Amino acid sequence: GAMTRNLPVFLAVGHRVFLEIFASGGSAVVARTCGVWWPVAPFLLLYGIGVGLATAQLTGVIMVDVPMTKIGQASGSQSTVRQIGSALGIAVLGTVLFTATQASAEARLQDTAYVQQLPETDQDEFIAGAALPGIGEFAKANFGASDEAATEIQTAANDGFTDGVKATGWAAAGFLALGLISTFSMGSKRRRNKE
Repeated sequence: GAMTRNLPVFLAVGHRVFLEIFASGGSAVVARTCGVWWPVAPFLLLYGIGVGLATAQLTGVIMVDVPMTKIGQASGSQSTVRQIGSALGIAVLGTVLFTATQASAEARLQDTAYVQQLPETDQDEFIAGAALPGIGEFAKANFGASDEAATEIQTAANDGFTDGVKATGWAAAGFLALGLISTFSMGSKRRRNKE
């Protein structure tokens, strides 16, 4: 069946893509607001290994059945599609990071005691008025927040950013899982035509 015909492609590429999925999900699990880098580093190493091995192997798998007269065209097409995929991936994951961070930070800031005591019009102005890294200082300088309130606000903003990073890690793992699943269909049309 199709499953056994495509098993060599899965075996050649799949376990390498699985490293990427594991690393992306693992990064999402261990991401913390405290800013410690060492829990994330092993997952970044695994991701790099997975990308390096899968990309090289995938090119070989794609090009194996291309006739020599079409090898230049196939290589150029494969490279173009890979670059388009990278650009789209960066755009999509960047959008996930931005929107998830914004939604989480706004919700977390709304839940702080300081923001809740502000008049409703000031709440919207406050949340929209500062960049997350300096929002605690912004609250002190522009809204008269105490040091304690500024710390609470900054913690909420930092936690919102961490939530955005986690959402991005899970989204990347999901897209990689779709790519892993797609390896089962690689080459099936070409094999059907040969049979």
